[in-house]
Formats: sequence, C-alpha cells, structure tokens
Amino acid sequence: QVQLVESGGGLVQAGGSLRLSCAASGRIISSYAMGWVRQAPGKEREFVAVIGWSGSRTNYADSVKGRFTISRDSPKTTAYLQMNSLKPEDTAVYYCAATRGSIFFPPREVEYGYWGQGTQVTVSS
Repeated sequence: QVQLVESGGGLVQAGGSLRLSCAASGRIISSYAMGWVRQAPGKEREFVAVIGWSGSRTNYADSVKGRFTISRDSPKTTAYLQMNSLKPEDTAVYYCAATRGSIFFPPREVEYGYWGQGTQVTVSS
C-alpha cells in the first residue's frame, strides 16, 4: 500500500515562489513515477508535471515549463515541485499522484494508482 502526503501549499503574491513536497510511504514507491496534478475552482484536473522512477526523466505542462521544476530525493520517496514566477492562474489544489505507467506523454488521471489529499496554492495578484 502506498500513501502520499503533500505539504508546502499556501498563499503567495504573484511572482513569488513555493515548494511543494510529497512524502510517500511504502517501499514500492521507488518503482513509481510521481507527478503533480492541479484543480482550479470550477475546472477539471489538469496535468502539471511528472518525474520518472529514476528521477532522470521529466515531463511538464506547457503552462508551467520554465517556471516549475519537479524533482525527487535519492531514496525516491519524496517528490518536490519548485514553483517560481507564480501567477494568479496557478491558483489551485495541487495533488501528488503516483503511476507505474509511461511518462513519455503526460499520464491520464486513470493511470495514477495513488493520490494524495491535496494542498491549496493561492496566488494573489
């Protein structure tokens, strides 16, 4: 069984930065890709970024490329999302998720086997 717990959300002004963390329990997580999906009020969930099990491959949504960086630690049990140059349109609940599928293309929601509870990110203008 895998559990994902996000932290690091909060309120920040436009142009500011936040770093989200996703701590995973369960030794099998090291073989999973870990990603971030967000959901803004009144909108569907959208892919943000994903990192492969080894940490060497990543994939980003066009809307965050150059501003967000996804990484994971050496034991591969914690994933991070460094968010810089934040915009009001980045306001959303950010969910951490894990998948054993390919990340060559952004994983679909159904491909994620595990989800965290979400953390709120609010960017004020």
